[in-house]
Amino acid sequence: MQRLAGHAARRFGLKDRGLLREGMAADVVVFDAQQIADRATYENGRQLAAGVEHVIVNGQLVLHHGARTPALPGRGSTPLACL
Repeated sequence: MQRLAGHAARRFGLKDRGLLREGMAADVVVFDAQQIADRATYENGRQLAAGVEHVIVNGQLVLHHGARTPALPGRGSTPLACL
C-alpha cells in the first residue's frame, strides 16, 4: 500500500492521500482476484465488473455486496496530464 499510494501522493503533494488513516481521504476496492472480470461492452459500457464486492470512496460505501449504493462522495478532477 505504501509503495503504491504513498509515494505517488507525496510526489504530487497530496497531503491527505496515500495512507489508510483516520482523517485522510482514501478509496478502497475489495475484490475476489479469482472472480474479477470486465462485463462491460461497447453497447453496454456501464456494466459493473464481476468479482468486485465493495468500493469505499472517501469513507463512504459506493458499492456494497456488488450493488451500487446511493452515495456519491467522489468528485471529478482534471487529469494530471492536462495540467
